[in-house]
Amino acid sequence: MTAPARSATESPPGSVRQRVGYTVEGVVQGVGFRPFVHRLATELKITGLVGNDARSVFIEVEGAATALADFERRLRAEAPPMAFVVGVARRSLTPRGDEEFRIVTSEDAPGARTLVAPDVATCAACLAELFDPLDRRYRHPFITCTDCGPRLTIIRDLPYDRPATTMAGFEMCAACAAEYGDPADRRFHAQPVACRDCGPRLWFEADGASAVYGDDGLTAAQRALAEGAIVAVKGVGGYHLACSADDDTAIARLRERKSRETKPFALLVRDVDTARLLVEIAPDEEAVLTGRARPVVLLHRRAGAPVSDAAAPGNPLLGVMLPYSPIHHLLLAKVPGADVSPPSVLVFTSANVSDEPLCFDDLDARTRLPLLADAVLTHDRPIHVPCDDSVVRVVDGHELPIRRSRGFAPLPVPLGRPLPATLAVGGELKNTCCLVDGANAFCSAHVGDMGSVETVRAFERTAGQLMTLHRLEPEVVAADAHPAYLTRDWAERHTGELGEPTLHLVQHHHAHVVSLMAEHGVLGRTVLGVAFDGTGYGDDGTVWGGEFLLIESDPTKYARVGHLRTVDLPGGDGAVRNPCRSALAYLHGSGIDLAPDLPPVAACTPAELAAVTSQLLARTGTVACSSMGRLFDAVASLLGVRHRIGHEAQAAIELEILAEGGRPDGPAPWAFELDDDGVLDYAPVLRGVVGGLRAGTATSTLAYWFHAAVADAVALSTIRVLPAAGTVGLTGGVFQNVLLLRQCQQRLCAHGVQVLVHRTVPPNDGGLALGQAVVAALTRSQDISRGQIAG
Repeated sequence: MTAPARSATESPPGSVRQRVGYTVEGVVQGVGFRPFVHRLATELKITGLVGNDARSVFIEVEGAATALADFERRLRAEAPPMAFVVGVARRSLTPRGDEEFRIVTSEDAPGARTLVAPDVATCAACLAELFDPLDRRYRHPFITCTDCGPRLTIIRDLPYDRPATTMAGFEMCAACAAEYGDPADRRFHAQPVACRDCGPRLWFEADGASAVYGDDGLTAAQRALAEGAIVAVKGVGGYHLACSADDDTAIARLRERKSRETKPFALLVRDVDTARLLVEIAPDEEAVLTGRARPVVLLHRRAGAPVSDAAAPGNPLLGVMLPYSPIHHLLLAKVPGADVSPPSVLVFTSANVSDEPLCFDDLDARTRLPLLADAVLTHDRPIHVPCDDSVVRVVDGHELPIRRSRGFAPLPVPLGRPLPATLAVGGELKNTCCLVDGANAFCSAHVGDMGSVETVRAFERTAGQLMTLHRLEPEVVAADAHPAYLTRDWAERHTGELGEPTLHLVQHHHAHVVSLMAEHGVLGRTVLGVAFDGTGYGDDGTVWGGEFLLIESDPTKYARVGHLRTVDLPGGDGAVRNPCRSALAYLHGSGIDLAPDLPPVAACTPAELAAVTSQLLARTGTVACSSMGRLFDAVASLLGVRHRIGHEAQAAIELEILAEGGRPDGPAPWAFELDDDGVLDYAPVLRGVVGGLRAGTATSTLAYWFHAAVADAVALSTIRVLPAAGTVGLTGGVFQNVLLLRQCQQRLCAHGVQVLVHRTVPPNDGGLALGQAVVAALTRSQDISRGQIAG
């Protein structure tokens, strides 16, 4: 598209014209970068061109030297808000005497692919138009511009132009085409641009009745929700299931249909003022809640919050998000002339049965949604890449990712050096995959738990889409070393199909530590990684999870310099689902009699108690386990908090909640014992907890002291290994526990230690693929350098 011409003779008299070319790499497509360059060049009276290819934005500018210097400075400093510039390469060119500055047709260049932008929330300008009766896009459910809206979820291929997106089937009307072609317009080259006359349509369906479109459909959806229905809502990255947040009956039906007994549901809230009626919101939390990514933010519930207890049973935290698409804003706003009051708060959860992948495909929705929802509010803009909601906590002003997905994926993690092409397949729970392409690692959106054929297929689709967008076949595939993981099985079966790449197995906790190092850019530094989680396959064939791993300069190697003392865990997964069994194991391992006054003993059936006791005495049907996650489960049961769980980490989460209400004065009266080999013995702590129970000490105090004892043990183990001013990284799912995280940070910082915590990828297994990818890629690079394999 050609902008209005400007004569080259407008350059200052006597100036010497120069021509310079730039290649800009990063998130520079779909974010208004070319229009920004056009406006900047026009303002500076520079001629030339700008365009996209499959890997970058290319620019050629011609004009006076002073104007070109100003252009180069402002190219980075004033880039569009959604842009993420990784690098700018400059080259001198021969002047051509251009008389205008043009946006040229995209090119499909060989080599690495450009970075893809995430989907972001509706911007303030579009939102104002959405509710302006005089605007031609008044109440248009798909309003967007270059600063907001869908990106990743609609891209089929690169370069990012409308024919390569799911908007290809919607031909722009004359008015939209004029905006699209006007360099002064906010929608200049905005690929999803549309209006009522040419864009997607929104409609409501229920009970086999005819579809109801537009505002009538929104009114019907609001009425159904008010009457207690469960409504499936198609959004940006998939379908959600919505129901009234104060309707116990509707929430109970939703739990039954999703097979989700107790796990908390997220809430979609109209605005910040409404959110404040439900939760406490600090300024740093508000900044995240209202930011472009619009994640679900876990916030402390207000006493008497007007929301059903069934939304998050027994949990003082509520997961709250604000509307991030025009459809959400319209659903929570009154329809003009309608007799239905709109909802202000909705339970808003992914449309799937637990352990199944997110429903996003319209054909799939016709089969799955009737089993889950009473009605559907949907549209005809296809979703190509499914993307679930991100979930975060805010800790001391920084995001602690719990799930990294919409709004963040697939932004890169810069690695600081080019590495061989590598695909990492992640773990078994909270699965993501990761692709190393040059000097960047790209983590996928959240896939889910690999417990079903459907999720494995979702994983395959996600990995395939990553490789397609980067036009890349990996040289190496990385997987967890656990022999029973479905992801490892997939990697072993598919390496040949991907062009004979090498399979590289990475120890679970090693991957956790390296993921943290990668996101902080310290891959060449000595770091002591403290990796606490529930389960990870150890080098000795036992279950690890309370690990201190020292990495000295080379991230491909580590030394296990400490760990929690092992316990004989009865029944493996049976103990995970039944914390009372874990508690029996730790009591037995601490030399404490399994007396009937102890809560986990009383919680077991006589047959269960006899079976577990027999296993522990004979050491049959048990697995050696050094997991800190299992110890948290055991203490939760010992304090009577939770003996059986309905979802992952439920007991540990409830133990943290209990401890938050304790906070006694003074230090914990008991501590882990650390031997010369770095092994932490839990027995003194277990004996202290039992003694406190029998002495009548408040369980909240005992829970707090347990957290304090773990933090003391982390500090003691760190001081044993690291010199002063060393670096320690806290990783693994246990460090989603904010109370423990803060206590560890306080103690370590008091000793002058630099502490790394997760801010980009989750500490749980959602961040595992990044570490796998980096370890495997670095190993491959080292092998090439040593001449062991061809480069």
